[in-house]
Amino acid sequence: MKINLKILGTGCAKCKTLEKVTTEVVKESNFDADIQKVEDITQIMAYGVMMTPALVVNEKVVFSGRVPSKTEIVNFIEKAIS
Repeated sequence: MKINLKILGTGCAKCKTLEKVTTEVVKESNFDADIQKVEDITQIMAYGVMMTPALVVNEKVVFSGRVPSKTEIVNFIEKAIS
């Protein structure tokens, strides 16, 4: 099953870090995933996110406001696809 991941953030350092770490997790864990970066504030707000960065897995916001560890990201993705 292909996973749809979206990194929500306007381009701050934490947003870029989340994008980098998420990309590494997908490669290291061999997830079949599409990763999109969403920088438009209107689109970000449509998800109900008030603090960036945020990660959306299959259209569900799994966290916002910080950069989680690789292990946390793996757990968020695995939980969403199980």
